[in-house]
Amino acid sequence: MRWIIIGLFVGAMVINYLARAVLGVAAPVILVEQAISSEQYGWITGAFQLGVMLQPLAGWLLDGVGLRIGFAICAAAWSLITMAHIFANGWLGFAALRGLLGLAEGAAQPAGQKLVAEWFPAKERGVAGGIYNIGASFGAVLAPPLVAWAVLTQSWRLAFLIAGGIGLVWAVIWYLFYNTPARHPRLREDERAYIAAGQEEHLAATGTRVSIPALLRRRNLWGIALPRLLADPVWGMLAFWLPLYLVRERGFDLTQIALFAWLPFLAADLGCLFGPAVAAFLQRQGVSLINARRCAFTVGAIMMVSMAFVGVVTSPYAAIALLCLGGFAHQTLSVTVITMASDLFRRNEVATAAGLAGFAGNLGVLVFSVLLGGMVDSVGFEPFFVILGVLDLVGAVIIWTMVRKPA
Repeated sequence: MRWIIIGLFVGAMVINYLARAVLGVAAPVILVEQAISSEQYGWITGAFQLGVMLQPLAGWLLDGVGLRIGFAICAAAWSLITMAHIFANGWLGFAALRGLLGLAEGAAQPAGQKLVAEWFPAKERGVAGGIYNIGASFGAVLAPPLVAWAVLTQSWRLAFLIAGGIGLVWAVIWYLFYNTPARHPRLREDERAYIAAGQEEHLAATGTRVSIPALLRRRNLWGIALPRLLADPVWGMLAFWLPLYLVRERGFDLTQIALFAWLPFLAADLGCLFGPAVAAFLQRQGVSLINARRCAFTVGAIMMVSMAFVGVVTSPYAAIALLCLGGFAHQTLSVTVITMASDLFRRNEVATAAGLAGFAGNLGVLVFSVLLGGMVDSVGFEPFFVILGVLDLVGAVIIWTMVRKPA
């Protein structure tokens, strides 16, 4: 049953990232139609990140009311907001909707970490986290062909309508099927006992919910939040700016975007599995759980250096190949640091901790997107790819020096 539950949650991640990725793929068409500048588009993407940065509040809500009701509400909300994009007009209208969308969609990662913490023993959490994060990449894989089809048959608005409608159906299914391991009527007693036996005693939910200021005083929170601040701008580049880069710098048209823009996200899906596999292999060699996670992050950070060369290669296909390696590397390290929230924090605080780390990650995307939007017309994309290639090396140093094993 625990694998059925994580499979259901993969569906949420697919829909979540499909809804947020539609704008990035449709941007070359929307910016021309709506007379939106690169700087204004930077603020539109920044508005989304401002909304997502409220993840700590979403995590606090989910820790309080639970995943069944809380996440169903969030999924229904982001679906309705996605559908409302068909009425957007001008950059301010898009910015307002993107801010609301980010607020609702920010619940996804805290919900995923809470689900993994509740439903899986410690030895399976890395794999479970990697599986549900595949949904994020797969949602972005679906966006380019969906948008291309919508534009060619009707308009970009149809893509938003479809993505939102699917999300509403999923929210109903989640509410009807999901419950905690203690209350799920279809969970066998032997599996319930297996899950409970694999949970670390020091991370069991005890007492009242921890406050956000109390979590902010823990070095382990900063040890996973700061690497996310440095890592997440890569995902922002791929999700929001890649189609514009391919159109402006590589001369792609909408058909070529549909053919190639999804490939880095397919590679990212493989990274979602590679990161947990590296950690699991090292654990079998006797490496502790936390050190295995650190090593997996470091492997991804080293591979991420490839992003620095995207802007300098002459062949557009070589650039796509490097972007694919960057997507693979990013999810290798990203799923690793995201999963560490469930390794380091108690069950009644893990969603809040994951939300705070998500706040840092989305702050990084916000700053990066605003700077990119304001400077890309004058300096081009190349300096930003170089920056993305080195930030995760700094993140690896932070994870090794700041994170401490739970007592």
